Amino acid sequence: MNKEGAQDRKIVRLKLSDQVFERLRELVASGELAPGDFVPSERTLMERFGVGRPAVREALQAMQSKGLITITHGGRSRVNALTAGVAFSQLDDIAKLLLSSEPANIDHLKVIRHILERGTARLAAAKCTSKDANDLSELIELQRAQLGDADAFMKADIAFHTRLAEITGNPLIKAITEMMLTWLFEYHSSLLLWSGREETTLSEHAVIVERLRANDADGTERALEDHLSRADSKFSSTNQT
Repeated sequence: MNKEGAQDRKIVRLKLSDQVFERLRELVASGELAPGDFVPSERTLMERFGVGRPAVREALQAMQSKGLITITHGGRSRVNALTAGVAFSQLDDIAKLLLSSEPANIDHLKVIRHILERGTARLAAAKCTSKDANDLSELIELQRAQLGDADAFMKADIAFHTRLAEITGNPLIKAITEMMLTWLFEYHSSLLLWSGREETTLSEHAVIVERLRANDADGTERALEDHLSRADSKFSSTNQT
């Protein structure tokens, strides 16, 4: 069986807009276009790259869809700051499609959540300051104020876990946690909330904060795992009825 060598592979000619996109991305990567900078005008880019307006506009649209720039109609476009949140937002559509098309992936995501949040708990406990603990306590009270409004209560729940992740000082952990919980809320909110048990959730959050305030890594991890396992157990028993 003949195998094509690298020298035999077809040369693919990139569309002009794709080439312009690559050049613009290189400008962002090199820092020539820094966060907050205005993107050069269409005419300037046409002259610089020797291409027509359609190629430039298509490339700019692609840059915006990747979260690299923000196009303002009637104003000049700007380069966005490259953050973990921007990077993971690119996974949003495909992740939602994956979860909605294959329900078993919800269980896989639950496993990932346990692994991630248990590790997060230990890291956060080692770094938690009085301000961090106070912020979390305030978020519990904010969540308590949302009793009776399921959507608002759940968003406050996500805010609590995201703030906990922020204590680690690792922006990737924070971004992944927020995205993961948002996906779970949108496609399977019963994993995170069930009517009549909101007070239990608030009490468990309070225990987590208590252990964090004491910089107790083992205790924080246990409290968080108990919290997640109780939620999973309730969900499983509900599904069996």
